[in-house]
Amino acid sequence: MKLTKIALMLGIASLLPNLASASTLDQVVKKGVLNCGVSTGIPGFSATDSKGVWKGIDVDFCQSVAAAVLGDPAKVKYIPLTAKERFTALQSGEIDLLARSSTWTATRDTSLGLNFAGVNYYDGQGFLVNKELGISSAKELDGATFCIQAGTTTELNLTDYFKANKMAYKAVTYDTSGQTIDGFKKGRCDAVTSDASQLYGLKLKMNKPNSVVVLPEIISKEPLGPVVRQGDDQWFNIVRWTMFATLEAEELGVSSANVDAQLKSQNPGIKRLLGTSGKAGENLGLSSDWAYNIIKKVGNYGEMFDRNVGKGSPLNIERGLNNLWNQGGLMYSMPIR
Repeated sequence: MKLTKIALMLGIASLLPNLASASTLDQVVKKGVLNCGVSTGIPGFSATDSKGVWKGIDVDFCQSVAAAVLGDPAKVKYIPLTAKERFTALQSGEIDLLARSSTWTATRDTSLGLNFAGVNYYDGQGFLVNKELGISSAKELDGATFCIQAGTTTELNLTDYFKANKMAYKAVTYDTSGQTIDGFKKGRCDAVTSDASQLYGLKLKMNKPNSVVVLPEIISKEPLGPVVRQGDDQWFNIVRWTMFATLEAEELGVSSANVDAQLKSQNPGIKRLLGTSGKAGENLGLSSDWAYNIIKKVGNYGEMFDRNVGKGSPLNIERGLNNLWNQGGLMYSMPIR
């Protein structure tokens, strides 16, 4: 679909000159910075630490794209967005890339003028409740009141689940995840439902984390990934192959710690990944060391997962579906050749 038609459908025709005048790559290079849309604060994915520094697996992805394109992961401007704001910000050109725990759905992928570049975290919707309720299963929540973040897939999934199980519920909606957990803390609801990964982060925000429990049920598929505007195939390819490069690096055993030594590798796959052979960088419109810069300055996918949400983080989430395909997971890079 042409950009003009998309803009008219979205009612943003006035933005056409700004969006169509140059490719996203050209705009980012000219600005010298990547405008990356992130959350208003989801631990492990995108949140500021005590010093105001952005951290998380989505933050690392923003930095990976900046490293690939600009050679410097620090050249990122983080733009915090609520769930309701995120897609409009991308459509309007306010951001170059959305890396904000966004679920890839058919409606979002086909009706908003946007493209999902892949999946960087396989998730599913779960439930967080107070232990004092004595509940061990979501099927005991008939008649419960839920705190929910507006503008997410959470509401529809909850409705579907309760209808399927012939149960009723009440919802109290909030704009941000912080407001959602605050409502839960203040007793305005019996439970919180969101992506399971977010629930582990929300649990840490409780005054007494051990007073709450994440129930075992996962009621939906939530493939989360980076999003770009339609109509710019080059930028779409750069974002997609940035993600693949981090996965390929982990599979090949190339990390931030050994990537310099791996430059001398005679393994054909490693040589193509690091740009010592082949034309992967040239074909993307980038330098030959685009993937080297990602791995050296940010890391491979496994490193990003472990330090942000995995065993090296307070969340301590198991890799599970987010393991590599040859280790029982779903993470799979297309061949860089």
